[in-house]
Amino acid sequence: MGFVARPTPEQLLRQVEAEESYDQNGKLKVFLGYASGVGKSFRMLDEGRRRQDRGQKVMVAAIQPETSPQIEEALKQLRVIPLLVTDGVPAINVEEILRLHPQVCLIDGLAYDNPAGSRNRHRWQDVEQLLAAGISVITTINLQYVQEHCEEVARIRGKSVNVTVPESLLRKADEVVIVDAPADSCLARNGGDEVNAEPDARQQKLSQLREIALLLAADVVDDQLESYLERQGVQQSWGTQERILVCVTPRANANKMMERAQLIRDRFHGELYVLYVGQHDLTAEGEIALERNLSLARAAGAEVHLLDGEDAIQTIVDFARAHGITQIFIGHSLVETWWSRFARTPVDRLIRAAEGIDVKLFPH
Repeated sequence: MGFVARPTPEQLLRQVEAEESYDQNGKLKVFLGYASGVGKSFRMLDEGRRRQDRGQKVMVAAIQPETSPQIEEALKQLRVIPLLVTDGVPAINVEEILRLHPQVCLIDGLAYDNPAGSRNRHRWQDVEQLLAAGISVITTINLQYVQEHCEEVARIRGKSVNVTVPESLLRKADEVVIVDAPADSCLARNGGDEVNAEPDARQQKLSQLREIALLLAADVVDDQLESYLERQGVQQSWGTQERILVCVTPRANANKMMERAQLIRDRFHGELYVLYVGQHDLTAEGEIALERNLSLARAAGAEVHLLDGEDAIQTIVDFARAHGITQIFIGHSLVETWWSRFARTPVDRLIRAAEGIDVKLFPH
């Protein structure tokens, strides 16, 4: 007969406290966009309408200043609590919301600062207050306003922001929904620097932003599971497995590729492979560049493989299939806009042959 250890009094207390906190607090749902114009506001309002149709008491506490006809129509179906405006600065009427005490409060645009003299300095602190009062909140935010990611996103977008929300609030969310949209759709309505970029640069920027948002959402899922296990008194570790394959050449932008690959590996507790398929007639300069890139891979703790093959693309795909690779990183030249041509280039062939595996392109 097996022996099952009894939980200690401290463990039982933590479990009870976690259960009580979860039951008493409101639930937080976040619609996260990685670019402007993807439709977060409408998704939030539509979620509120559906909950209202199910009999819940739903109120709108804040909506963005500029609204589309579609948003205006959605607002007609919900009760809106007017914002308080002090010296031209809008703020949520927290006291009125607490008095009315809806089951669900909709707050569009989480990253706002409140007027001077307000009880809370930031709108996200208003949200915390509502959650603590047992009111569930559905809100929206763009990735560039998440404090821990704003600098990285600013480098990609070429624009910075003045207000931020700590990632810790999103990690408390019961659900984070990434609002996705085609690149041309969201960038065309963005009004940011991405609009004037070349098509390949546009797609590259959107891919990078989307990847950051997915990693953030994955972290939230990790935290949700840990909280659930704590409430259930279960001790268990958990993580998502990713296997990244970085294909290097002498010309590859190995610094950028390895930086991104390490981030994904560490966030998802995954595995990192680096592959070089031998090239004939390398110059002395090329050999030096290749060794430099391979040294970066070894320093990152990657499993490095040097292979020969008459068909480099097939060699990469065969390796990826054999090792259960989920993502392939490969360099490409910005001069060769392969997607605008009918002829199949090596990168085009790789994308087709690696069906089911994400292929990410890094310019060099």
